[in-house]
Amino acid sequence: MTNTRILRFALPVAVAAALIGSACTRKDATAGQPSAVTTQSTAPAALAVALGPTTISDVAERTIDSVVNISSSRKVRTQANPFFDDPIFRRFFGDPGQGGNGGSRDQMQQALGSGVIVTEDGIILTNNHVVEDSDKLTVTLHDNRAFEAEIVGTDPASDIAVIRLKGKVENLTPLPFGDSDALRLGEIVLAIGNPFGLSHTVTMGIVSAKGRANVGIVDYEDFIQTDAAINPGNSGGALINLQGELVGVNTAIASRSGGNQGVGFAIPVNMASSIMESLESTGKVDRGWLGVTIKDVSPEIAEAMNAKPGRGVLVDEVLEGPGKKAGMRAGDIILSVNGEETNTANRLRNAVAMLGSGKNASLRVLREGKEISLTVKLGERPDNPVQAMEQSAPERAFNGLSVSPLNALTRSRYSIPDGVVAGVVVTGIAEGPAANAGLREGDVILEINRKPADSVETFSREYGKSGKRVLLYVWRQGRRTFLTMPKP
Repeated sequence: MTNTRILRFALPVAVAAALIGSACTRKDATAGQPSAVTTQSTAPAALAVALGPTTISDVAERTIDSVVNISSSRKVRTQANPFFDDPIFRRFFGDPGQGGNGGSRDQMQQALGSGVIVTEDGIILTNNHVVEDSDKLTVTLHDNRAFEAEIVGTDPASDIAVIRLKGKVENLTPLPFGDSDALRLGEIVLAIGNPFGLSHTVTMGIVSAKGRANVGIVDYEDFIQTDAAINPGNSGGALINLQGELVGVNTAIASRSGGNQGVGFAIPVNMASSIMESLESTGKVDRGWLGVTIKDVSPEIAEAMNAKPGRGVLVDEVLEGPGKKAGMRAGDIILSVNGEETNTANRLRNAVAMLGSGKNASLRVLREGKEISLTVKLGERPDNPVQAMEQSAPERAFNGLSVSPLNALTRSRYSIPDGVVAGVVVTGIAEGPAANAGLREGDVILEINRKPADSVETFSREYGKSGKRVLLYVWRQGRRTFLTMPKP
């Protein structure tokens, strides 16, 4: 999307006040009178009439009490301005800072967002970015009751947060959960939230797409896309079907202007509710982990591996973990998990994560042109998968030649394209046989003695079996060549 930004925002309070003032005093070009601030809608009025005069109104009125406004306050430290340290400035104006800190001072920053009441005792579902780093949370209900709230748990990887109202709460209206998997393209949905500080605004649109991933917002993406108007302050609000059920948590928009352009994203409630349960019970999210690095099957990879493009997900590397114990190999193409097809890396990652650790995952795998079945007992996703990858696959040295697995880290470091699907990467060269053979750092060794070098373990085994000279088939900056390296 050229010049398109993906925006997630809790609306600053000062901005909200200015925008409300502007909206309420805008003159109508034809009548010369202030225009009314009305409920937004991107759907044609004729559509609403066709559905019946009360259908959408009934849903809106029945569900609006379940959506809340969330005001978060956080203490921020303003940056020091060197100008304030100038002796002349201090002589005439004194010290504007605290304790001679050159103008730096603590300030309270406020922002507005939305949330959804999901239990009668005051549990609220919202976005992580609405509440993160907050020192104080104030929740205002539709009837103007205000409560302080505390954070139960947050999950930045999905942008979900769970908060709880403090004190005595009663007469709350929790919103029932729908089934986000059952949503259909074109289905009418309502978005309720706090756009631009305009409390409890209802907008209408349709489900534009499902399963949106690779948007670049969070680690785990499976978004519902909608054209219901979503704007700053809507974050954490409700996406509702015409049965009055929560089907999504509004979280972001794609926009060139910073405002709504008909492309909004909501986290499916099936994902959000599962994360909420984990946060409530353990304070964290238990995600399943295969212990492999994966990527989509591009047309080039499919052709090279005699597979169908767009079918399955390619295993780039098998780490020390559940997948390796189950017999997975680099070059396997995972076609399905528990009978559900997985045609993108993001969909596979979500499916495995949602199963949780300790669960068995039945995988259908394409290996060297044949389909096989594997059962993997999933592990728990590490807090730092990149660190786990580095620890699982350390660099190894062979008489001055250091090699590492071909994975996301080495691909990025040495700009190795996706078309190079298997091999080991030269990550170090010392003076001696490897340097004399013409090997360079960043080379990818595809074969050793005419056998695939698809892992460091394979390379090590074949290197040990070699005689006085090793035959290497090497990829280097788009070209392939054979090199020979003597063994001491």
